[in-house]
Amino acid sequence: MKKILKIFYKKDGGIVQLIDKEKMKEWSIELPLIFIEYIRNNQLNSYNDPKLKKEIEKYLDEVLTDVAIPGLINVLDGDDIEEVKEALVRIEELAKKNIEMVKPIKPYVEKLVKKDIKEVKNLSNSIIDKFKKAERKKELAEKRKVMQEKEKLFLAGNLSGEEYAKARKEYLVLKE
Repeated sequence: MKKILKIFYKKDGGIVQLIDKEKMKEWSIELPLIFIEYIRNNQLNSYNDPKLKKEIEKYLDEVLTDVAIPGLINVLDGDDIEEVKEALVRIEELAKKNIEMVKPIKPYVEKLVKKDIKEVKNLSNSIIDKFKKAERKKELAEKRKVMQEKEKLFLAGNLSGEEYAKARKEYLVLKE
């Protein structure tokens, strides 16, 4: 009989049941990523047992490396253009919601940009643009944090006006 559930035991005697990764192989290609993200964002923190959390995290990592990524790669590297386009549409939707979820397949999407099929190229470029925007947003957040520190130092009299102006200019250039 095929296993359909993965069972984790809580220290209070209860159990946590998750779908088995072998069963997930039957799902459409983006669902394992959505499943992983859902469990990580909505369920994991509700478990008060650090050992249980660690076991579930390990299992989710296995699902990512054994099911989610290979499934996406098989489709993206495949010759069925319609299937590739459908996958890219779903990946783009996931990227809009959470870019981190699709980060592992970025190299494969970058490879598709070079294809001679207009729709595949456009979808791939759109996903790559989302990666660039997310990277820029992250960089800007880091610069903003540094700028706030410089501002505190300046207001406290521990930073010269020239140093503050230089830091502010760098921040504003990046912001544009």
